[in-house]
Amino acid sequence: MAKKTISISVEEKLKALFDLQCVDSEIDQLRIVRGELPVEIQDLEDEIIRLESRLDNFEEEKKSLKDKLKTKKESIKNSTELIERYKTQLNNIKNNREFTSLTKEVEFQELEIELSEKNINEFKAKIVMKDEIISSTAETLAENKEDFESKKSELSEIISETEKEEKELMKRSEAARKKIDDRIL
Repeated sequence: MAKKTISISVEEKLKALFDLQCVDSEIDQLRIVRGELPVEIQDLEDEIIRLESRLDNFEEEKKSLKDKLKTKKESIKNSTELIERYKTQLNNIKNNREFTSLTKEVEFQELEIELSEKNINEFKAKIVMKDEIISSTAETLAENKEDFESKKSELSEIISETEKEEKELMKRSEAARKKIDDRIL
């Protein structure tokens, strides 16, 4: 949209330019009062999202470990049942080959039980470690949320205090811009 060509003296143009500079400087000063709060708030919001995602991942890993733990306990139960069955069969053997085969099966199942118990202990240790990580992450998340809320309310307070003045200055800035040629702006 083309501006109306109104003949304004050089002195008036310079005066309007000076007024515009003063008004824009005041607007900048109001925005400086906000400081780094908007950036800090955005950073905290991003960090909160990251921590919540991390917490969800840890919970999933913990659930997976508990499922594996349950599976290993079932494996121990099955192996124990097989050992009992094999020992019962040992009483009814008819030759050495059957005896050797059954004793090897018993030994194999005992090794399976030992391996499962070792895995169970590893899973329990990992679960304890995940619990500690989840606890510290949840604590950090709570602190960040608290900090986020306080900074957000502080920024809202600052904005509400300066909003009216900033709107007035913006109107003055627009009025001063209308008096100045585009090429000078």
